[in-house]
Amino acid sequence: MVISKKPLHFIVALLVSVLPMISSANNSDSTTVHKEVAHAETEGHHTEESKDLKTEIKEYIDHHLLDSYDFHLFSWEDDSKVAHHIGFPLPVILIDNGVQFFMSSKFHHGETVAESNGNFYKLYHGKIYKTDAEGTITYDAEHHVTNAKPTIDLSITKNVFMMLVVSVLMFLLFSGLAKSYAKNGGIAKGAGRFFEPIILYIRDDIAIPNIGHKNYKKYMSYLLTIFFFIWFLNMFGLTPLGVNVTGNIAITAGLALLTYLITTFTANRNYWGHIFWMPGVPTPMKIILAPIELLGTFIKPFSLMIRLYANIVAGHVVLMSIIGLMFIFKNWLGSSLSFFLAFALSLLEILVAALQAYIFTMLSALYFGAANEEHHHEDAHH
Repeated sequence: MVISKKPLHFIVALLVSVLPMISSANNSDSTTVHKEVAHAETEGHHTEESKDLKTEIKEYIDHHLLDSYDFHLFSWEDDSKVAHHIGFPLPVILIDNGVQFFMSSKFHHGETVAESNGNFYKLYHGKIYKTDAEGTITYDAEHHVTNAKPTIDLSITKNVFMMLVVSVLMFLLFSGLAKSYAKNGGIAKGAGRFFEPIILYIRDDIAIPNIGHKNYKKYMSYLLTIFFFIWFLNMFGLTPLGVNVTGNIAITAGLALLTYLITTFTANRNYWGHIFWMPGVPTPMKIILAPIELLGTFIKPFSLMIRLYANIVAGHVVLMSIIGLMFIFKNWLGSSLSFFLAFALSLLEILVAALQAYIFTMLSALYFGAANEEHHHEDAHH
């Protein structure tokens, strides 16, 4: 296996291609601060106004990082302190005394109880609980909610909706690219001219060097899919839509699980032989090392999951915290510095969006290459 030595070419090409998109990054998150629940308490050395503002910013960041049952774009309060929400509802699908189907607009952003076939549900802190017609929520001694949850929740949340959008977008883009190849004698047209160099890069500098000419083709469809899927989701996270799909650990765990399953079920006998009975190693050491090697097969996808999740979440938190400083400073010097720092970080996040997709794809290719590595004859002489 050989790790590609040309990631710089890839990064430069991506930077050039995404420069027109810079102006739209994070406009919504930087201009809207919405307060849903305040738990602030007065501290002696802070004013009430400052405490409320910091709490408001923190709650907005927490709200941005979480998934939701509706697609909320922005909100505001009128002069009478009535909140107005702009967005659209999503389907709620619950398996609970049968199939319960209704739109999330029934919750009215958690303000009302949703009724379905005689069952009552309340949206509380981003989770659905079973309740009564009055929407009663009960707590234990540690103030944890004791209401039961639906048996199975198959709702189309904001993250699921964005994954469906990206899936449809990828299907349209690459089916169009395939048609342009067939129609124009192997020459890409339109949007295909932008994506063709990236596809060739993944094939020539990621798949072939790390998997080999013999086996790379059977993994190309997955490597291309995982790269563009992560990249597109990361880029949507920098738009005013305010989505944070790859910052959800359940999503990154699912992607890492796919890599683990493909690696496990396509590995050859030499891969398992080097894990359970390493050639050239004394027998007592083989017994000791085998569990460690087996544990390593689980650590690899775990590192994929944590790396993608942590980098995306950290980027969103830092960027939105810097934007929040503009509201705290309330002067031309501090606010201006925060603005330019947030702008520079937004440019860096565009690079990180592509870089994390590249790293996930590269490491997946490395694992596939290890699973298909041929037996070295010199091992028999140890």
